[in-house]
Amino acid sequence: MTAPATLTGPDLLPKDGIVRRIVVFLHGYGADGQDLIGLAPFFAQALPHTAFYAPDAPYPCEMSPFGRQWFGLDDYDPDMLRRDPANMAAAHARMAAGVARAAAPLRAFLAEKLKIHGLGADRLALIGFSQGTMMSLGVGLALDQPPAAIVGFSGAMLGQVPPMAEGARRPEVLLIHGTNDPVVPVEASGHALAKLEAAGIQAALIRRPGLAHGIDQQGAEAAARFLMERLPQD
Repeated sequence: MTAPATLTGPDLLPKDGIVRRIVVFLHGYGADGQDLIGLAPFFAQALPHTAFYAPDAPYPCEMSPFGRQWFGLDDYDPDMLRRDPANMAAAHARMAAGVARAAAPLRAFLAEKLKIHGLGADRLALIGFSQGTMMSLGVGLALDQPPAAIVGFSGAMLGQVPPMAEGARRPEVLLIHGTNDPVVPVEASGHALAKLEAAGIQAALIRRPGLAHGIDQQGAEAAARFLMERLPQD
């Protein structure tokens, strides 16, 4: 399938029309933008004058008649990953190719929102969940002007950290992952953390004890604090 040239999805804009920051939510496999835009009012309390966007992934989900996907997961096996991460190298390579195919419309979406609001990438943050985290890391880190910060819930880093443009600012990354996640094992975020740190990117991992594949209150609060400290507040 060919990815559409543009993405659309729900948003939440400041009532007074003043936009000083942009936060883009990237949803997981089989969901759509509505799945995460419900978090926007919570984050808006910590980040006033912020425009929140949650674009729908470019493709219909292969496993759901209503959801969307950034790329296919037909050979993804979390149990295999948990037993031996090396066995997932080939599957990760195929998923990384899927990230690459979906990258162009996402890059265009981010550039459009920055242009509309007249802001630089230092005022942009990405929040991904699951497959959306894979997109946030795979695309966000590869931008000529990366976002100021990336938050990744319950996700993974597919392949290696993409090379960054010479002189580009390195975004800071916060990974948050439940220890009882049956879909994307928490070890995946541990591997991502190691790759990010090896590439010279400041990153941290919060493991949420007992949490399955989801976002809990404590994780959301940690993400809000992280963004408050890294996005300009003027």
